[in-house]
Amino acid sequence: MNDEHQLSRRQLIAGIGTGLASVVATPVISASDMATSSTSEPPALDNPVTKYPKPPFEGQSQPWPGLASKMNPRPDHGETSYKGSGRLQGRKALITGGDSGMGRAAAIAYAREGADVAINYYPTEESDAQEVIALIKKEGRKAIAIPGDIRQEAFCQKLVDEAVKGLGGLDILVSNAARQQARESLADLTSEDFDATMKTNIYAPFWIIKAALPHLKPGSVIIGTTSEQAYDPSPDLYDYAQTKAATMNYVKSLAKQLGPKGIRVNGVAPGPIWTPLQVSGGATQEKLKKFGGQTALGRPGQPVELASIYVQLAANDASYATGQVYGAAGGNGQP
Repeated sequence: MNDEHQLSRRQLIAGIGTGLASVVATPVISASDMATSSTSEPPALDNPVTKYPKPPFEGQSQPWPGLASKMNPRPDHGETSYKGSGRLQGRKALITGGDSGMGRAAAIAYAREGADVAINYYPTEESDAQEVIALIKKEGRKAIAIPGDIRQEAFCQKLVDEAVKGLGGLDILVSNAARQQARESLADLTSEDFDATMKTNIYAPFWIIKAALPHLKPGSVIIGTTSEQAYDPSPDLYDYAQTKAATMNYVKSLAKQLGPKGIRVNGVAPGPIWTPLQVSGGATQEKLKKFGGQTALGRPGQPVELASIYVQLAANDASYATGQVYGAAGGNGQP
């Protein structure tokens, strides 16, 4: 055996010995030690049945369009419960109906995920809107308040212009604002009522999306808020249900049209969600008192329970989702 071979064997044996010594010297950490050293416990599971208030609710009514701050119980939009993780860092979002309901939940979530946010709302909803603006600013994000009536085409164009100017661009558009007024009979539905619902729920998204398109680059997203009413309409929501079916269809149509341009279009279809829509004429007092009780979870949803859906549809990692409608109806609904 030559010297070179003997040297290699001595080096190998020495290396093994050193390694064994290291293993022996390393303290053994048991599972109980690791548990003791842990500084935080995993979060407890939430029971969705008992997580939020259940009916019966007290009778209450407000003039249209209503304020979340005057509802009892007050809705949870994520003011303290939504925790962000930077998924929308640097993005620029315009949300209609951003003062309350799903629009407010989306606005809070977007800001906590790192986006700058402009919200539109009806002028009488100013007090609710200012709460949202304060929450967005608290996250260190730009917050743009643009009150106005989206039933007017000229305002819809102005809305987009002001949002783009204030945010420095636009890459997320959430068309969420809606009008819902329950009418027991078709005979009770006036042409003025019908027109107001159509203008809010169908014309306004058309005008706003059309104005926004020149500003949307590949990777941008459009999100519409439809409803379980698009699939299973209530008899007293004749006009509203039609508009939500139309929303579902424009989502699917636009997704095909804008897909080649790299712009994704999706929808969210809520079930019974506790928002001012219900207490300002959207539901009868009888229906309001047992609102959400017919679902599998036995309660209405809270706006924050849909916030993560709006975030997911806007996030870059949902890049293959377009033309989809995501439901959240407590066990009811069809999407």
